[in-house]
Amino acid sequence: MNTPNVAYFSMEIALDPAIPTYAGGLGVLAGDSLRSAADLGVPVVAVTLLHRKGYFRQHLDAQGNQSEEPDVWNPEDALEPMRPTVSITLEGRTVQVRAWRYLVQGISGNSVPVYLLDTDLPSNAPPDRELTHSLYGGDNRYRLCQEAVLGIGGAMILPRLGHGRIESYHMNEGHSALLSLFLLGQHLAGRSVASASGEDMDAVRHKCVFTTHTPVPAGHDQFPMDLARQVLGEEWTKSIGATGCCHDNTLNMTYLALRCSRYINGVAMEHGDVSRDMFPGYPIRAITNGVHAVTWTSPSFRDLYDRHIPEWRADNLYLRYAIGIPPEEIRQAHAAEKHALLADIRRTTGVALDEKALTIGFARRASAYKRADLLFSSVERLRWIAQNVGPLQVVYGGKAHPRDERGKDLIRRVFAASAALKDVVKVVYVENYDMLWAQKICAGVDLWLNTPLRPQEASGTSGMKAALNGIPSLSVLDGWWVEGHVEGATGWAIGDGPAVPEDPAADAASLYDKLGGTILPLYHGRPADWAIVMRNAIAVNGSFFNTQRMVSQYVANAYQPKIEV
Repeated sequence: MNTPNVAYFSMEIALDPAIPTYAGGLGVLAGDSLRSAADLGVPVVAVTLLHRKGYFRQHLDAQGNQSEEPDVWNPEDALEPMRPTVSITLEGRTVQVRAWRYLVQGISGNSVPVYLLDTDLPSNAPPDRELTHSLYGGDNRYRLCQEAVLGIGGAMILPRLGHGRIESYHMNEGHSALLSLFLLGQHLAGRSVASASGEDMDAVRHKCVFTTHTPVPAGHDQFPMDLARQVLGEEWTKSIGATGCCHDNTLNMTYLALRCSRYINGVAMEHGDVSRDMFPGYPIRAITNGVHAVTWTSPSFRDLYDRHIPEWRADNLYLRYAIGIPPEEIRQAHAAEKHALLADIRRTTGVALDEKALTIGFARRASAYKRADLLFSSVERLRWIAQNVGPLQVVYGGKAHPRDERGKDLIRRVFAASAALKDVVKVVYVENYDMLWAQKICAGVDLWLNTPLRPQEASGTSGMKAALNGIPSLSVLDGWWVEGHVEGATGWAIGDGPAVPEDPAADAASLYDKLGGTILPLYHGRPADWAIVMRNAIAVNGSFFNTQRMVSQYVANAYQPKIEV
């Protein structure tokens, strides 16, 4: 198959733990996608913003109150500065944009260049120099300016950087959707926007791919048209009108991307259904997310797989043959990672956890819909389970957006539950959760917990990382778990399924029933059978929910220009 040259645009990309240009799952997915593209030799180039101040560093006090400070880093230490610059116009001012390059190295010598766009140039006005400093910061004006730098500036600078033959532009979420306006202007070649025809729009659509990740209407970036006119200017605003995507005098970046893409997909099969209901009339497919297997497999399990199935690194599907690994060896590999995690927790938090207790992991962005406190719906029932069925403990991690008061309150509720249970169930909340902590927690806990409100989990990937390390999930049937769940074999379901109306009380009851009636008795009473579940999680879920499979599906289904909608 002759794969076309692809430009991958994402507001955040997790490239390296030392480069804090990501906030959470979207960025980690982007980084994992590019790592697999490099492994597979897919001709991809990626574009994002520099984010000199990172996302933020999180600090938590004794009551769980979150405070933030910039996570400043030096691009010069990790990136290569590129010479070309381009100019875009924002609010009537000329803004210079340059790029820094990071090379994602693949296992066979291929690489994917990632360009991080930067407006912090002496030639720019002071406010414009800060446009690429903060990830998801500022007000609507700041965000729209950022998205113009990403979409328009990114599409404009690629030819100057030697990438002039892009055949597919992949928008990872709607943040970069303004690139479609640049492509429209490029196609019109000097003709007025007013002359744009359906054939002209088809020419733009022929080049664009759009992945939507957000099953909640409020999560899609929207800007008043008056603001769009102020920031982008009259000509760009006319181009927006020519796409026919504006609703209620609002620039909705998701509708712009939908209107201008030949291939559109959600990030799990269930999310595809949800997205088609949200956006009727658009042919939305689904490609289920994955994670980069080598990145998220812990050292002990890498060694285990290298001994038994050495082909796994080059071909993740070989993890299917983990079904033949002796369960005792899986237990030994996990014991090493659990010991390492608990040692790191004790060193950084001072909390000594018990290596014999069932250790539950919950590490996600602290957002209300993820319901980190569902486990504590009945503190007394959880206390009874721990005292009468078997010991358990919980490891939490995750940041709340600085302006998300509900997310911050969620963290405080976890801290309050921890205080109420401290004599029976130890609960530790890891501060400043990042890629490094994710690698440790996803490998060192015994059970992965996920409790989103249905249908708000587009996919989720943390449980996929855990599965690569033999950790089963206890999860609400939403997102990827609808596909990965085999009851009692790869993990356990909370609730009755995506078709059943949401009932938090029923979810909590189901969680306690599974935890006290099935999971703890299995873990403490039949360790050999628990190891079989661990092995199933690897063979069934680790072998499929990886970005090697995911990127291959994008190549086959999304990146071929012949595909039309």
